[in-house]
Amino acid sequence: MVVAAVFGSHLLDLLTPSRLIVVAVLFTLASFIVDFTWKPRYSKSLPRVGCGVDFVGTLKNWALFVTRYDAWFSEGYEKYSKHGRSFVVPAAPARPQEIVVPRSQIPWMLELPDRVLSTKEAHRDALHNDYQFFGVDDQFPIQTIHKHLARNIIGLIPGVQEEIQAAIDDVFGKDTEWKTMNLWEAWLGIVPRVTNRIIVGAPLCRNKEFLACQVAFADDVVRNSILLDLFPRVFKPLVAPPLVAVTNWLHWRKGYLLAKPLLESRLEAFARKEAGDPAYLDWQPPEDMVTWLIRQALAEGLHHELTPEMLSKRILPVEFAAIHTTVMTGFNLTVDLLHADPSLDVLGAIREETSRVLAEEDCPGAWSKQGLARLHRTDSAIKESMRLSTFARGLTHRKVVAPEGVTNTTEGWHAPYGASLTIDMHGIHHDPDIYPDPDRYDPWRFSRQREAIEAQAREAAARGEEVDLDELMRAARLGMVTTSPDYLPFSHGRHACPGRFFVAHELKLILAYLVQNYEFKPLVERPKFVWFGSNMMPPVKTTIEVRRRKGTV
Repeated sequence: MVVAAVFGSHLLDLLTPSRLIVVAVLFTLASFIVDFTWKPRYSKSLPRVGCGVDFVGTLKNWALFVTRYDAWFSEGYEKYSKHGRSFVVPAAPARPQEIVVPRSQIPWMLELPDRVLSTKEAHRDALHNDYQFFGVDDQFPIQTIHKHLARNIIGLIPGVQEEIQAAIDDVFGKDTEWKTMNLWEAWLGIVPRVTNRIIVGAPLCRNKEFLACQVAFADDVVRNSILLDLFPRVFKPLVAPPLVAVTNWLHWRKGYLLAKPLLESRLEAFARKEAGDPAYLDWQPPEDMVTWLIRQALAEGLHHELTPEMLSKRILPVEFAAIHTTVMTGFNLTVDLLHADPSLDVLGAIREETSRVLAEEDCPGAWSKQGLARLHRTDSAIKESMRLSTFARGLTHRKVVAPEGVTNTTEGWHAPYGASLTIDMHGIHHDPDIYPDPDRYDPWRFSRQREAIEAQAREAAARGEEVDLDELMRAARLGMVTTSPDYLPFSHGRHACPGRFFVAHELKLILAYLVQNYEFKPLVERPKFVWFGSNMMPPVKTTIEVRRRKGTV
């Protein structure tokens, strides 16, 4: 005992503050060196942008990542991508450098099988899934959306329209006098509520405390992804669970307790119906994400999915993806509309189109899938905003998971296991060779072509001539839900966003109700957006002037 006490006292004498600081610095430096040695090495034939590939150059890249990432991409796009060449761009400290594949090679990249290039693993790394989503990945919810969302979208429209109108009335009010509103907060008041109408249904989608938890969780994921990207790999188990991602758990737990009665009730109803309970033979579940997850788990015999806790965790990736991206898209859309060329009268044109088509619907005042599909100018105005106002350099990422790596068939370079591949969406969307005058918001950029093709078809039919069906198909592909190597907000290929069809309907419904019932003052100056690493940070303090249109109250 005496020896132990003496040894403990001597150890405490050694652990002076200055020595602890030295040990911490040396451990941190060693961690970055180890992390550097673990990262994949790329072919020397691949050109680089940034400060170099040795350890000193890598440290400089890490230090400049937040402020220089966008500039590196722009430099690489002009020097290499536009000429059909891939290049390597620096990444955050925790991430491997990225190989940016040019537009001409997008089909090669996206057609490779998942056993070679994995979307799932790329998302898992980018979002630090093990810490932020408690190890529950997004594959089961994605599969469920693929199987159930499209087939139910017609039946979802009436409820979504109802929720949108109620949410907008609550957020914007019915005052016919001009008032100032925070634009970011306005979209946060609409999107989470509408999104949860198809995730958990009414009335929980109107529970402000529950919605606040979902928004806070989405914010946690964005913030913590940035923070965890700054730590070397060996640090993450030390800092993520107890310090960084603890907010994720707290917000999930609070939201889970609020949703638990609904989840338990739905699970019990399914179980009793399946067991042949006479009281539930005629029971039909509401069509929402909770129902689809239960139905899919039963179909696949995944009984471990059928607990309230697991269901609440399965909806987290959907909440994050739908809330974060749609609020940003809606915010950017409003800025683009209110800063558009006044001579175009964009809001007036959308008001005319939406009012006219709505009046022609079979059920007055109720939108249908067919009616929303006829909103060519509204669709074009939204699509053009998504092209112009990107909120990330790229949204399409792949991780090399084949042990042998992958070899590019065009240029011959080899990417080893663990390498990261991406596409420069922002560069493509702002390339004047693809989009004339690319930095200008042209709301009818896509509808002009569509309207011209359909007008020609009507004229041909009136003359009794054969209609060019290929041209009509080309017109249909100009809508915002159709992805291509030139248009990537929803990514492209077989892993394109499965929820994009719902998002398109949601944004059209929101915009139609806004322009029909509210007036907005134009924005004289466009708010300043700032790049932070790979993401565009919105000016969340932006305000707009709005009032209810007289005669619509």
